[in-house]
Amino acid sequence: RLGDKAAAERIRHIRQTDRHHNFTLVCRDLSEIATYAKVDNQRYRLLKAATPGPFTFILQATHEVPRRLQHPRRKTIGIRVPDNVIARALLAESGEPIMSCTLSLPGDDWPLTDPQDIAERLSKEVDLLIDGGPGQREPTTVLDLTGDAPALIRQGLGDASPFL
Repeated sequence: RLGDKAAAERIRHIRQTDRHHNFTLVCRDLSEIATYAKVDNQRYRLLKAATPGPFTFILQATHEVPRRLQHPRRKTIGIRVPDNVIARALLAESGEPIMSCTLSLPGDDWPLTDPQDIAERLSKEVDLLIDGGPGQREPTTVLDLTGDAPALIRQGLGDASPFL
């Protein structure tokens, strides 16, 4: 569940990160985003043009987002709407966003995206692994939409040029 403190701590333990690590909420659609992030008309148009897709957007969090998932000082949250069929089915079934972060482990140059590699390295740490085949090695493009103009935080799979 979204507000489950133990789940967030478990993810931090697996990733070996501290309490300041940013989480992303993976949402099923634009209407769900508006529940968890402050979205005005301009930002809505940007989100509509890029979702679903390989983008993570940093937005001001609403009071619906548990504090432990927000950036501690800025009160922001990363938001995604994936175009992956399995992720979208899980979101539809859960009825709420899913906490997420890139599966990068200390010392690794690339995130883990192959289910076989994940199983070999983390089988004792996770309860369930869904094998949907290898994922994209390149991470999502991260855009910060909290300022007056979008700011590129990380260039990834999505083309950021239309937003900048």
